[in-house]
Amino acid sequence: MYLDQAKKQEIFGQYGGAATNTGSAESQIALFSFRISHLTEHLKKNHKDFKTARALTKLVGKRRALLDYLYDRDINRYRAIIKALGLRK
Repeated sequence: MYLDQAKKQEIFGQYGGAATNTGSAESQIALFSFRISHLTEHLKKNHKDFKTARALTKLVGKRRALLDYLYDRDINRYRAIIKALGLRK
């Protein structure tokens, strides 16, 4: 599987502050970004996989909602996660 427990712990540790901090907005955004990049690569090879395309669209929406939440709550954390992940805006 592309996303095992060790990879999740690495993402949470890097962006959430601690490996057990799975609920922070930054760690969730980083996890969604990793999954989005994986699904994007899958769809480049399998362009007729419409269920994966829908899942990708839903993930992008969830990430956008979390980014909007973070923007409203703390602009500095928002700017830091955007810069760390290389997201545009």
